[in-house]
Formats: sequence, structure tokens, C-alpha cells
Amino acid sequence: MKYVALVYYQEQLIKAMSEPEWHALNQECIGCVEHLTAQGHFLGGQALQTIDTATTVRVREGEVLVSDGPFAETKEQLAGFYLLEAYDLNEALSLASRIPPARLGTIEIRPVRELPPKDNNHDTERTSS
Repeated sequence: MKYVALVYYQEQLIKAMSEPEWHALNQECIGCVEHLTAQGHFLGGQALQTIDTATTVRVREGEVLVSDGPFAETKEQLAGFYLLEAYDLNEALSLASRIPPARLGTIEIRPVRELPPKDNNHDTERTSS
């Protein structure tokens, strides 16, 4: 089963790190990905840039609304994600506990919801009025 491990931490803690500390954390993350890949658990993932680069898009009543910043102001910010293959939630939790930023913040585990196959018998696109 596929799980997403969402990595959250306080960006101010990261910004306070020295360059060698930041480099060491990144090297730990690279090592973690290599280990998860070798075990067949890592399917993909990426680190995200800081929240000052975020832009939020909403569509309300046909109008596109764009705003600077993340979706919500929170104590911890979404820093990246790991897409994992695990037998069950317990294995996913065990794998997530080895992700290095877990020491600094929070790893949220969520099962991936697979979409159903496309229904070719019906037009599934909505039209605007």
C-alpha cells in the first residue's frame, strides 16, 4: 500500500542552523532515501522550498484567487514529502520514524487514495455557465 509521509518543521529552527548543521541534515536525508530505496520502500519524494516562495490558488464561483504564502499559517511548515510503499500503517509509521527531520518536527502519514479508472461512458468534464 502507498503512504505519503509529509514532513513538517519550524522553518525558523532550520534558518538558525549553521551551514555545516544544515548540510549534515541534508546528507542524512539523502542517506535515508538511499536506504528506503534499497529496501523497496521509497517511491518518490521531494523537499520543498521555504514558505516565502509559496503561492496559494483558490477558485470560488468561477473566479481564480491567487495569494502569496502557504494555505494556512501554522507553527510548523510543510517541508517536503516521501512517497512510501509499506505493507500496512504500522510499517509506514516505522519507516517514517527513520526520516531525519522527525527529530525536528512532525511526520504526518496518510494513505494514498487511488482514484477510480476513468469512466469512458460519461462525459466527466464540467462546463462553465
